[in-house]
This record gives sequence, structure tokens and C-alpha cells, in this order.
Amino acid sequence: MSLFHGTVGFYRQFRPDIPAEVADVLDAVAPAGSPRRLLDIGTGTGLVVEALRGRFDDILAIDPDPEMLSAAESALRPRLPADAQLRLHEARAEEFTPPPEWQADLVTICRTFHWLDQDTVLTRLHAQVSPEGAVAILADKSFWVASNDWELAVRAVIEDFLGEQRRAGEGAFQEQRRPDLQVLRDSPFNQVEEHTVPVSRTWTANSILGYLHSTSFAEPELFGDRLSEFDSAIRTALASYSDTDTFIEDNEFLIHIGRRGQA
Repeated sequence: MSLFHGTVGFYRQFRPDIPAEVADVLDAVAPAGSPRRLLDIGTGTGLVVEALRGRFDDILAIDPDPEMLSAAESALRPRLPADAQLRLHEARAEEFTPPPEWQADLVTICRTFHWLDQDTVLTRLHAQVSPEGAVAILADKSFWVASNDWELAVRAVIEDFLGEQRRAGEGAFQEQRRPDLQVLRDSPFNQVEEHTVPVSRTWTANSILGYLHSTSFAEPELFGDRLSEFDSAIRTALASYSDTDTFIEDNEFLIHIGRRGQA
């Protein structure tokens, strides 16, 4: 069962979109041409594909969660250009193989690289990426690791209910041993560049709770019959930081681009 089983409604509605500035960086690193091919790994509800709509005309998007793919299908089809080809596949990145002779000009792995067998995925991508293509690993900070005062208060409530160790569904989250930058340098895509895109967001108590319930560390099933109690505790904690139900978040997207270089 997916770590995000049962979170799809929250995920689609409350996960922050991919900013246009991030889409511009991704667009710029992919070679031009037609067809221009995108492989989006761990697509979820299709946020990356949506941000890049109109910039790629042959798109493969994969995810192991069929509920996520169904939501992506519903959200993306009406918004893509009529001549864009979109294929959604229920698959794990470690096992996925694209159609014969199909190679991506850009592979995007957004907010999901830490869940993957990273070396296996990057090794497999060596045959799935065009000679001039690139792999982009990108993520912003979750509430668990952010540093705004109200986010720290939110994390304290989560820890009070679930313990200090970060949850990952029914298990515990395992920290990566190597930074993404080093993982890429150890892979076939060892010519690496880094981009940082600042992001400012405005939240309400409702959208904060919706976001939390889209995550593996605060999904509703973790709280059992204490879910309403948890939601109330979050609202009480947040009330100390705003009289207008407005919470400003300073965040950033960190983007690592890998291209083939010397082995």
C-alpha cells in the first residue's frame, strides 16, 4: 500500500503548486525540439506536469498510487494543449521502462527522491534519457523541517500526538545518507548544477491542516479516533501567531540538475 493511501483529496487541494519560476528553470535545462519529451517520476496528482504544460508535447508520468494517477488524469487532461500526448502509468520508478526507443529530454523527480532507491533509479535512467537530456531533482521544505515560528509550533503538536520521530505512514522516516547533490555526482548524471528559487506563501488554518493531512507524517489514519482532537490542537497553536488566520511562509525550492559527464 502507498505511503500516501487515502490522502489524495488533501494532496490535490492543499499541496502547493510548482511556482512559475521553478518551471522556467526546468524548461531552460531541457533541449529544444519536437517531440519534446518529459518523464515525471512520482507525479502524484500531476503538479509538475501542470506547471510545465505547453512546454513538452510528449509526457510520461508515473506513480505507484492508482488514486493519485486518477486525480492527475482528471486534473491534467482538460488543461493540456490538444496536441500534447499524456500517458500515465502505475509503476515504481525502480521498475519502470518507457516504450521502445522513447527517451526523455527532461526527467523530473519532485518531492519524492527521498522515497526512491536512488542509485537504482539513476542507473536505469541512463538508458531512458536522451544524450543531451537532463535529470532534475527538486523539492521545497516541508513543515517538518521549516523554521518559521508557527511551523515549529505545528511540528510540536505533531510530536505531542505521534512522538518526536518523524513518521512515514505506519513506519519511521529514514534520513538520506547522502545529499541529493552527491547522489547525482555518483551517478551517470554527474555534471551537476544547483538552483535555488525563493518562495513566499500565505496559509490559513484550514489549508495548513489540509496540507498536513496530505503528508506521510500527519496523514489522518495516523491519529485514529484522536483526529478531531489533533485538528483542534493545531488550530489552538496557530491562533497564538495570527489574529487574522493568515500565516506567511518563507520557503525555497532547491533544484539539482544532472547531465551526463565523465564516468
